[in-house]
Amino acid sequence: MSETIWKPHVVVAAVIERDSRFLVVEEETEAGIRLNQPAGHLEDGESLLDAVRREVFEETAHRFEPEALVGVYRWRHAGKGRTYLRFAFTGRITGHEPDSPLDVGILRALWLTAGELAVQAERHRSPLLQRCVDDYLAGRRHPLDLLTDFTDGA
Repeated sequence: MSETIWKPHVVVAAVIERDSRFLVVEEETEAGIRLNQPAGHLEDGESLLDAVRREVFEETAHRFEPEALVGVYRWRHAGKGRTYLRFAFTGRITGHEPDSPLDVGILRALWLTAGELAVQAERHRSPLLQRCVDDYLAGRRHPLDLLTDFTDGA
């Protein structure tokens, strides 16, 4: 009898605040146009920190330097039958390259207040968007040295 191994989808996300506004993306999804933090899947061989730097740039054209872990979230998307394990980081923008093309499906990056996000909950890609903002606003920050990457032979 063959046993199927279950694996969650590991994703990273960035909770970035500037002048009381949060950087989010408007993106095309199977469910229509949705809002999300800059976020995406961890790629093979990539560290979590490198993944969040890459995803923020690919989706917003902003350079991002993570400074703290806001939280780790497990979410089961019942409609898709998938479980996502999200590592949400906060940090600072270190540059912007407005002429850089955005990922396929990303319509634009925009800055919204927490209130503007909250009233558009029906447009959120997942409940994780609001929860990450709420945790950030509650002051949740964990040091990055909580994360350890090992490589072959290390």
